[in-house]
Amino acid sequence: MTEEDSGIILAGAGIMSATLAGFITLLEPDWPVTIFEKLPKPALESSNPWNNAGTGHAALCELNYTPQDDHGLVSIDKAIAINEQFQLSRQFWAALVGGGHLVASDFIHSVPHMSFVRGRAHAHFLAARHQTLNNHPLFAGMEFSDEANTIQDWAPLLIEGRDPKEPVAATFSSQGTDVDFGALTEGLLRFAEQRGATLRYDSEIVGVKRRADGLWRITVQMADGSRQVDSARFVFLGAGGGALPLLQKSGIAEARGYAGFPISGQFLRATKPQLAARHLAKVYGQATLGAPPMSVPHLDSRYVAGVRHLLFGPYAGWSPKFLRHGSRLDLPASCRPGNFVPMLAAGMKNLGLIKYLVGELAKTPAQRLEALRAFYPQAKAADWELITAGQRVQVIKAAPGGGVLQFGTEVVTAADGSLAGLLGASPGASTAAPIMLRLLKRAFPEQFAGSWRPILDHLIPTRGLKLSDDATLARKTLRGTAEALGLNA
Repeated sequence: MTEEDSGIILAGAGIMSATLAGFITLLEPDWPVTIFEKLPKPALESSNPWNNAGTGHAALCELNYTPQDDHGLVSIDKAIAINEQFQLSRQFWAALVGGGHLVASDFIHSVPHMSFVRGRAHAHFLAARHQTLNNHPLFAGMEFSDEANTIQDWAPLLIEGRDPKEPVAATFSSQGTDVDFGALTEGLLRFAEQRGATLRYDSEIVGVKRRADGLWRITVQMADGSRQVDSARFVFLGAGGGALPLLQKSGIAEARGYAGFPISGQFLRATKPQLAARHLAKVYGQATLGAPPMSVPHLDSRYVAGVRHLLFGPYAGWSPKFLRHGSRLDLPASCRPGNFVPMLAAGMKNLGLIKYLVGELAKTPAQRLEALRAFYPQAKAADWELITAGQRVQVIKAAPGGGVLQFGTEVVTAADGSLAGLLGASPGASTAAPIMLRLLKRAFPEQFAGSWRPILDHLIPTRGLKLSDDATLARKTLRGTAEALGLNA
């Protein structure tokens, strides 16, 4: 084996590594960037359009981002933060489209985002949520209705065949989007390759170790069984669920105490094109008691390779694999003396989640159809097929009391910023641009504050600002990116 100097190494050819490669090759075109992917193509894990919901997460429809307290007050702080981040991603994509590097229609489409609830108590909550959000510049124009006729105009499948006496309510935002993160990943990687990045498929990183001189020794195994050793001054582990084992191998102190809890998912996909043609919306409901946020039921319009589809789900499942194409030994192999206590404590605190997963695994086809009929009363089993989506590894981390199960996305970074790994799940892909900006600031503080600043300001004009503090700037930014990306303003 010979050791090569690859400069910057990224693990995994998904949306996160693709976004980071796009940034780096723009900011420093002379820096050598190599992306290693163990599969034969990019975006075959979580970034694949059939392995995620494709929601451009802007908190327009996701009820778990707007919790209500015991006094009936709805908090929108998390919704604002997620929407702000999504607007940064939109600006980055719009800049690349404007420069002729991406084709917007390949990866993003306007699809209204809706929230849909049943029952009077839930309708009152949705009305309070709408009233609070609609006063905010990032959510202006959102509509609310508890009238069946209006909701039927927005999404006819929700109302047809429903008991007219059942209380229902919905919100509707025309600013919603559907994103094919697989196509976006492929576009970003093509752009990075054009600017000098190297992509190596069928190449799995199996070793990550600090050298005496501070560089990182990366061992890569090829499909034929041979191995290659590379050295790097910066390493990003963006390999989805595969990031945790690599972080553990790196030996950085910051990764101690971290563990992962894998959750898989399934969707029902309509087999009749006419069903997809009659429904254009992403309709999110409320999570079942004890269910994780990623399992919130939704009836989704999806664009995959430019073709519109209709999906419902997810139905949660479980597998010890950390990746869809992973090993059943992934979970047990990730157990360490340093993360055993956090894992045990998180398990004890989330017995409801375990009970929920057991119930999901035991569901029959008839029970899955019943869940779909809560959204689409006239659904027929013959019109739907069950597909398996990707694996998600929820973060378990040390905390007072032992440990916590954390939903969301987290970047674990070495103290000197020379190595980082991404853990967690939704809304990661939608917020890839701001996540990677924070990582670049941590890893390369001198360049970030110096020579990169004017380039980044051109790519993302509102970087460092809060659109929520300036209604005029918010409207201007939303209109500008909508025009560039061919979306509803």
